[in-house]
Amino acid sequence: MLIKAIMRYKWYALASILMISLVVGSALLQPRYLKDVLAAVLENDQDKIYQIGIWLLVIAGVGLIAGALNTVLAAKISQGVSADIREQTFRKIQSFSYANIEEFNAGNLVVRMTNDVNQIQNLVMMLFQVLLRLPILFLGSFILAINTLPELWWVIVGMVVLIFLIVMVTMGVMGPRFAIFQKLLDKINAIAKENLRGVRVVKSFVQEKSQYAKFKTVSNELLGLNLFIGYGFAFMQPALMFVAFFAMYTAIYTVSDLAKTDPMVIGKVASFMTYMMQIIFSIIMVGFMGMQASRAFISLSRLKEVLDTEPAMTFEGTADEDLSGDIIFDHVTFTYPKDDEATLKEVSFNIESGQMIGVVGATGSGKSTLAQLIPRLFDPQEGRIMIGGRDLKTLSRDTLRQTVSIVLQKAILFSGTIADNLRQGQAGADVAAMERAAGIAQAKEFIDRLSDTYDSEVEERGNNFSGGQKQRMSIARGVIGDPKILILDDSTSALDARSEKLVQEALNHDLKDTTTIIIAQKISSVVHADKILVLDEGRLIGQGSHAELVATNAVYREIYETQKGKEE
Repeated sequence: MLIKAIMRYKWYALASILMISLVVGSALLQPRYLKDVLAAVLENDQDKIYQIGIWLLVIAGVGLIAGALNTVLAAKISQGVSADIREQTFRKIQSFSYANIEEFNAGNLVVRMTNDVNQIQNLVMMLFQVLLRLPILFLGSFILAINTLPELWWVIVGMVVLIFLIVMVTMGVMGPRFAIFQKLLDKINAIAKENLRGVRVVKSFVQEKSQYAKFKTVSNELLGLNLFIGYGFAFMQPALMFVAFFAMYTAIYTVSDLAKTDPMVIGKVASFMTYMMQIIFSIIMVGFMGMQASRAFISLSRLKEVLDTEPAMTFEGTADEDLSGDIIFDHVTFTYPKDDEATLKEVSFNIESGQMIGVVGATGSGKSTLAQLIPRLFDPQEGRIMIGGRDLKTLSRDTLRQTVSIVLQKAILFSGTIADNLRQGQAGADVAAMERAAGIAQAKEFIDRLSDTYDSEVEERGNNFSGGQKQRMSIARGVIGDPKILILDDSTSALDARSEKLVQEALNHDLKDTTTIIIAQKISSVVHADKILVLDEGRLIGQGSHAELVATNAVYREIYETQKGKEE
């Protein structure tokens, strides 16, 4: 996945590798010229000193310019790759069904698109700025160091082996901790998100202390893990430096006697020490970068998990079709992912186009689940659902969305304007269409009072509107596209009795050819429906008109009499 993403920027990558080669070449050439400078100083050859000095400046200048260009190119590649992966991940998430979203958890997906993508961005930046440079620098310095003072080959080899052992042991201990770190990050993000979303409940029930305690527990786990990782780094750095300086001491001690008989060895020792420092630098940087890279690879696997996940449902059809509003449920059984017991069991019924259907039942009877199966937010495990004589699974996504519109109980608005939210129901809807839909939903009265009417700003989650206003705008969004089937999933629960009655009258008058399915807790919301479906523990136990059900269905009669008693 990462290589494929980088290949989109292959010319930048090739240019970056060229710059890396120049930077490393500059770093490897300078010690050789430094040896020649020291030899010229001992010989008191001013012309040679001047000449080599010019070359050193040129080499350093080339390395400096190449390094700056490499940084720019690395930034371009890393920013581009992270943006592409973030967009690809978001696009993939848009193809997920409800089941996929519930499997991953919304907070978890947010962390993957933010924190994990940032880890990938850092990895790519490191790759083109540092990591590709280090192997070349290490091999070049290793070969040139032995070539400079062959008699000290054992010092270099011993130092490299010890440093590699320290790095590998530390990485072996630290690596698994990064996976735990990401999981704890997901957990703490979920707690914070849940707390902020439910801040009204937290404040109302004075749960600040318990929420803080829950957050603190996970935060302390994260703190302990971070400290452990920090201790690992704290051990590794001095251990590596000790090995490096001990190797340098050994090298100097070994060649100290040679300087008495061969003064030129001083220049070689200086060059040798520089190459040793470059070897040490490259290994230490590989160690530190390896730690960061291991975290990035965990993030990469988490993102790959999202991208490799197939949507729980696919749409086979491609052509747009004009369907009627007939609905057939044929022995439909549905079980939510990870649940053992079916939510709907052997449900069968027919609905004719243009009918108003009510669906009632106790809490947990499966009303909302039934509503979500019609627009195919989930697929049943058994049985089939048909619209306009066609199996849902054979319809294209566009056909289904144009035919069926659902208004959920929890009104969800997006930041932008009222017009932006209404146009989600029909792209390109003009003001006349918005006014008609708002009139049906009884939202026109308060929208017209706003200074910017349909261009009025909607804050995140519609926080600048009341619950009833949000529900009415949601209903307007649902009806604006003139769907053949309209599902109202208890979507008038926040409306007062008068507004709810006006909405139902408008639906009967303006959408009389639309099949309307009203999921309701209150019998009064569906009493005038053409047919009422009664659900109990996932089974359809009755269907008919209000009068028929009162006379023949004990569960419906009990609900009706209970609510009637409360109203009286």
